[in-house]
Amino acid sequence: MSTTPPPPSLTADTPPVAGEPTVQEGAFGWLRALGPRGRRAFGGAFGGYGLDSYDYFTLPLSMVALAAYFGLDSGQTGLFTTVTLVVSAIGGAVAGVVADRIGRVRALMITVVTYAVFTVACGFAPNYETLLVFRALQGLGFGGEWAVGAILVAEYASPRHRGRTLGAVQSAWAVGWGLAVVVYTLVFQFLDDDLAWRVMFWTGALPALLVVWVRRRVQDAPGATAVREKSADKGQFTAIFKPGTAGAPGLLRTTVFAVLLSTGVQGGYYTLATWVPTYLKSERGLSVVGTGGYLTFLISGAFLGYLTGGHLTDRLGRKRTILLFAVLSAACILTYANIPSGANTLLLVLGFPLGFCMSAIFSGFGSFLSELYPAAVRGTGQGFTYNTGRAVGAVFPTTVGFLADSWGVGGALAFGAIGYALAAVALLGLPETRGKELL
Repeated sequence: MSTTPPPPSLTADTPPVAGEPTVQEGAFGWLRALGPRGRRAFGGAFGGYGLDSYDYFTLPLSMVALAAYFGLDSGQTGLFTTVTLVVSAIGGAVAGVVADRIGRVRALMITVVTYAVFTVACGFAPNYETLLVFRALQGLGFGGEWAVGAILVAEYASPRHRGRTLGAVQSAWAVGWGLAVVVYTLVFQFLDDDLAWRVMFWTGALPALLVVWVRRRVQDAPGATAVREKSADKGQFTAIFKPGTAGAPGLLRTTVFAVLLSTGVQGGYYTLATWVPTYLKSERGLSVVGTGGYLTFLISGAFLGYLTGGHLTDRLGRKRTILLFAVLSAACILTYANIPSGANTLLLVLGFPLGFCMSAIFSGFGSFLSELYPAAVRGTGQGFTYNTGRAVGAVFPTTVGFLADSWGVGGALAFGAIGYALAAVALLGLPETRGKELL
């Protein structure tokens, strides 16, 4: 492996000139420090992840209408999410290997086209079974988007700012979610439910045109690319499962505990993302506009949580930040699910801290998982661990769906707190990586 350092303008902090402020100071120092190519990569990853979020949330927001149209029970509707997330594990693992072999940007283009095409196809589904298949295929592209985009930006970011830079990329999820809620509110207000859910899926193709345009000018980070292309292990899936020896530490332990961490955090998150809209509409009796209003508080908290969590992960370290928000997220879920009937104002207010905590915990993932693996298998490792966590964590929304028939959706939501407890335990097996160079 080459020991020649990359150009400082691409990946590392540059020494300040005496008496002059550095470009990395100030609220947006992290963005200036990326340089022109890094900022284009950031724009492409941000847009792609926002679209990923928009396409994902077309289903949860349309769940009540879908259940009525096809005559589905809670278990069947929960299966939509589980299938999407399970197949996304396959898509994410494959996209990670592809990113290590042909480059980050090319892999990202493939993921965008895949999930946009199959999101639109969902709108044409004639029956439940066909919709389930299309949603599963959409998961192939959905699974690869975040992991590959996060690596692309992480390899441009300096160690000093990597946490907040990746936290800003992660905030695109809240932007896409918010856009989906706005479109949902408009579409379901003016169209009959039987047509509205189809229109929601069809709109999933529109932002893809913008992302394809942006990514025509995006390039992989030169320093990390040079190291990756020289490695004999480039994109080797077996490399992330090699046990360590006395002279050469392996990646097996890292992979196992990273999967457990991803499983716990995403199990808790997707429980909420899937079932809160249904909970607000079916058990709290809120209208479409009312549900959108409550979700605005949740999403606003999520957006600020991503940015704040990114800042804290640079200040406190990756592990401490994730542990802090695992505890807070579990507490928020239990409180939110047990708000007394009729206390809808309290439900509205608590949506903000709930969204904040369950999103802030993700801010450190982009930097943490990228730093756990060397350049040659960074895509493979991050793609596999993050998306396997998605697949196993997908059991949580389905479990909530089946429990909802007897416990009610509100009571079943508390099951998501178990995921955050698992994440806290998984941190015991992983090292702290703050300040690590990505070469």
